[in-house]
Order: sequence, then structure tokens, then C-alpha cells
Amino acid sequence: MSADQLEKTKRILGPGPFVDESSVVLNSDLGEWTSIADRTLIQDSKIGKYTYTDGDVNIAHAHVGKFCSIASHVRINPSNHPMWRVTQHHMTYRRKQYQLDARDDESIFQWRKEDAVTIGHDVWIGHNAIVMPGVTVGNGAVIGSGAVVTKDVEPYMIVAGVPAKPIRRRFSEDVADQLQKIAWWNWDRATLEARFKDLNDVELFIERYGNREE
Repeated sequence: MSADQLEKTKRILGPGPFVDESSVVLNSDLGEWTSIADRTLIQDSKIGKYTYTDGDVNIAHAHVGKFCSIASHVRINPSNHPMWRVTQHHMTYRRKQYQLDARDDESIFQWRKEDAVTIGHDVWIGHNAIVMPGVTVGNGAVIGSGAVVTKDVEPYMIVAGVPAKPIRRRFSEDVADQLQKIAWWNWDRATLEARFKDLNDVELFIERYGNREE
């Protein structure tokens, strides 16, 4: 860990989102307690509470849940190109930039928006991973470093590789189902603080909160 990275871990966060001065957030919504590290670009996306990104992350047209851990150099929803055209080059839709037309081809940008990525809550995305357009990643999943995710990922599943494939489950299906029913990520701050220590013991956690009506 570099000195800069070590310094980031000491940063005190607050209810308002933190965005590093070198990062850019465009037309996006950042939840409370979020932390956006250096050289991150977020476009047309929603980032849930407590989610953080490490450096050099690029996110576009995505809905990212709460409590997600996004490592450095991750790419969520890289832009697709119109392969069906004679040329895939973006001059065919970024026409004004190349002085080829007075208007851009908005249909391509709309197509990208509609092919959005959905990331669930409590998802960990490893260094240099890529989540391709249209993919849904379930709650509690893990995406291994360097993985290229081209298909949906089940909740609490660990995937890795190119293309990414299931490796194993974090928990049994029964435990995963119970955690999703508890949906602890929706607790308010006061409840989270009161039950914070219980997050370290899965069996105790399910025993205490599995059958409660909040």
C-alpha cells in the first residue's frame, strides 16, 4: 500500500458524500457516507449509501447499491459501439465533434442508457474488473480481480475469470436467502450503530434478526 493509499484509509467520512478533487461526477446521485477516490469518473449513475470507489474507476449508466466496495481501475458499463454499421467509429454518432453534421445521433446514446448495469448491495468488485453493459450483479456477490463479467451474477456468488464464471458461494443458499430477507443495508444510521458489532458473526446475526419485523 502506497503512502497516498494509506492516507485515504485515515480519512474521516461524514453523512455527505466525499469526492476527490481529481474526480468528476456528471448527472449522478451519490448517497450518504459515500467516498469517491481520485481520478474516478461517474456518469449518469446512482451510487448507494456507504459505497466507495478506489482510484481510477469509471462508472457509466449504472445503479450501484449500498455498502459496495469498488477497487481501483474497475470499469462498470464500458461503452458499446455500433458494430452493425460500416464503421464502429464514434464519428458516426458524435457528428458535431467531427463537423460532419449539425446534430449528433442521439439514438446511440439512448441505446447505451437503456443497456444499464445494476449492482446490488454489499458487492465487492476486485481490482481491474470490468462489468459489461446490461449485467445485473446480485446482493453480496464478489467479482474477482481482472474478471470480465458478461452475464448476470447470482446473490452471494463469487465469480472470476475471463469471461467471469462462478467459483463458489459465500454462504449456503439458505443463509444467503436469510440475509437478503433481513436486508440490513436498509437499516437507518441509529439501527446500524446499535447492531454494528453483530455484523461480524453470521450465525448470531441471523439468529437475532432473521425473524424480526422491523
